[in-house]
Amino acid sequence: MTATRDIALPTYRVTVGADVIDRIGEIVESTAPAHRYAIITDSNVGPRYAGRISATLGGSRASVFTIAAGEAQKTRETWARLTDELLAASSGRDTTIIALGGGVVGDLAGFVAATFMRGVSYVQVPTSLLAMIDASIGGKTGVDTPAGKNLVGAFHQPAAVVADTAVLASLPLEHLRAGLAEAIKHGVIADAAYLDDVERVAAAIDRLDVTSDALLNLVARSVEIKADVVRRDEREGGVRKILNFGHTIGHAVELCSGYSLLHGNAVAIGMTYEGALAERLGVAEHGTSERVRHAVRVAGLPERRPTTMSVDDIVRATRGDKKARAGRSEYALPSRIGEMSSVGGWSVPVDDEIVREILT
Repeated sequence: MTATRDIALPTYRVTVGADVIDRIGEIVESTAPAHRYAIITDSNVGPRYAGRISATLGGSRASVFTIAAGEAQKTRETWARLTDELLAASSGRDTTIIALGGGVVGDLAGFVAATFMRGVSYVQVPTSLLAMIDASIGGKTGVDTPAGKNLVGAFHQPAAVVADTAVLASLPLEHLRAGLAEAIKHGVIADAAYLDDVERVAAAIDRLDVTSDALLNLVARSVEIKADVVRRDEREGGVRKILNFGHTIGHAVELCSGYSLLHGNAVAIGMTYEGALAERLGVAEHGTSERVRHAVRVAGLPERRPTTMSVDDIVRATRGDKKARAGRSEYALPSRIGEMSSVGGWSVPVDDEIVREILT
């Protein structure tokens, strides 16, 4: 069995390791004890793990609330249904919510926790690689709207995050690969040596033991990188913007696909184009974009927009992104591998014509 790693953020701790899901009861009892527990999960994850977690919480004190799996469920309508179900179950302020699932469940359940009774405690139990290394960390919660991704939400920090790498054994290979996109991002923005480590894991991802030290170290290092950024800027007023590398174009591509593209795949496409954009603007040193592209390729992730997706539609979608200011899209860009440009306060507005040139 691998060792367990605990990573401290200002107000909570992230526990990473194989089979730590069986410690959720003790972790919740020490960080967010409650009279009732509400496990919010989806139709894929719930049948596998909700009962196991419920048992660690005392069984009768825990109720399970299940949504259909998929990004299409991350809506205001689903948020309303879940809050109504919590009220019907007589949940009150003495309830702790357990977000059991991937990024969709984490964002949605976190938003429910942020707004139910004006805010209740919640614990993130991410079950996808992407959620473990990125979505569950930092307190961003929210839902999608027809205009774009995560446009309605709140900052609400969890009481704890419990990332059990053993559950990744049931994750489809394409979802493991998609999770590597955020790991690549962390290497590009903060740690060139870590990007090398990510590539080594990516090259063997189809035969990797998910309980191995290699994967535990990858998850833990990504958590450390994101946690360090969040410590310095919890509400994205400055340096936290660097975590958006690849996401302005990535979110636009995801929206234009009708959310049929996995988030990690969309981010991989976004990083490839935004790396090229950084060099085109003279922000990044020569070779940066090719290094990003190489990492994306090694991970088996897409590099370019689908040919069925028009450049104009993508550019139009970037203007609706929550990072846009005064109608102009903003981009967080690397200056080199392992370092982001601080020009413009960590993100810069870019003319649409230049973006069109890159996307063509």
